[in-house]
Amino acid sequence: MADMMWAGRFSKQVDDTVNAFNSSIAFDGCMYKHDIQGSIAHATMLGDCGIIPKDDSVKIIDELKKISADIESGDLQLDPSAEDIHMFIEAELTKRIGDVGKRLHTARSRNDQVALDLRLYLRDEIKEIQELVIKLINTVIDIAKQHTETVMPGYTHLQRAQPITFAHHLMAYVAMLLRDLERLGDVNKRMNYCPLGCGALAGTTYKTNRQQTSDLLGFTAPMENSLDGVSDRDYCIELNCALSLIMTHLSRFSEEIILWCSWEFKFIELDDAFATGSSIMPQKKNPDVTELIRGKTGRVNGNLVTLLTMMKGIPLAYNKDMQEDKEAIFDSVDNVKLCVKTFIPMLATMRVLKDNMRNAAAKGFINATDCADYLVKKGMPFRDAYKITGTLVALCIEKGLTLETLPIEEYQKMTELFTEDVYQAISLDTCVKERKSYGAPAPDAVVVQIENAEKKLDEIVDLI
Repeated sequence: MADMMWAGRFSKQVDDTVNAFNSSIAFDGCMYKHDIQGSIAHATMLGDCGIIPKDDSVKIIDELKKISADIESGDLQLDPSAEDIHMFIEAELTKRIGDVGKRLHTARSRNDQVALDLRLYLRDEIKEIQELVIKLINTVIDIAKQHTETVMPGYTHLQRAQPITFAHHLMAYVAMLLRDLERLGDVNKRMNYCPLGCGALAGTTYKTNRQQTSDLLGFTAPMENSLDGVSDRDYCIELNCALSLIMTHLSRFSEEIILWCSWEFKFIELDDAFATGSSIMPQKKNPDVTELIRGKTGRVNGNLVTLLTMMKGIPLAYNKDMQEDKEAIFDSVDNVKLCVKTFIPMLATMRVLKDNMRNAAAKGFINATDCADYLVKKGMPFRDAYKITGTLVALCIEKGLTLETLPIEEYQKMTELFTEDVYQAISLDTCVKERKSYGAPAPDAVVVQIENAEKKLDEIVDLI
């Protein structure tokens, strides 16, 4: 029983299976830096407030720094039989400096301690994910700049719909990723409040200085309510939601890359370093990276459901159910980082097959809307123009022609508004270049999108 710091109430040794079931050090050990960081702030406050002798505070802080260095160097290994990282570090501290180490937990509970550690840990992880998303956005923008005039078909229902450019298509993902980046910042802003000093649930009778520990740890302010401070996991759920959206965007992008590098599309070719082969079919070049991202999206989304379900029926304040928060959110964080890190160089090294994109755009009557607009600009109501153009498309299909190769005589049978200039109006280059409304695929309009995205990115980076 001596190893359990809460053992005074108990007359029996806890069953070994319960100890193993209860232990969390296998996954919360990664928070050792943050646990020590929080303990140093707490010890500093205890000493400054005279709750413990100043000399003891200094001794605790010095030894905590040594423990951190020893873990970092590998000289001190985490004990897999320890209950959690908090108990491990406190036990190690007490082993090294005796009774002085036992003073550290004054005016603190594991409930506010773990709430603090998790916020500190996720704050660092958010920053790392933000940096990765910024790199991804810049990578996509760099590719877009090279393809403002690369014509490709735009799709609805996965059917060729209207002509766009590859740059325009890519900038849609930039817009998504910029929102992702903003969401991460929003999560961090709401998460950045300090629960340290909330105690088990009802604060403490000691005259602590919560503002001091909040300031030392770089938080905006102490949390206002001690019950909320120890039982809030909104930030885990909100962060996982933001991560799920990142993965959803990566998954949609991945699905398109999978289609684009198939022989049926052949719009792009992945670098050999970011594809795999088949064990039996020597011709295969498989987009495994993007397929794994699709799969891992389900995993991250599953973690979001885990967190929501874990919290939905828990009364205030802390309950042991909440130990399940870390495995879920840590897994989501790790998988998002892994996917973005792999996605960036895969995109940067892929080869864009511009001719194939343009050839695909030349098929499927994706200039039909432009043909209808041609008539509208000559005074015809849109619905009438729509019907005439649809009839012409049906005629082309019947005769094995396209709108570009359909004789002018056939056009003029439908209406005398058609003249030879219709062929210029429905050419792919015209169709794209005339789509110059704000946010559209015309090269000049996409250049504006790129400039605005870079400006927005700079604004977000300045806030990080």
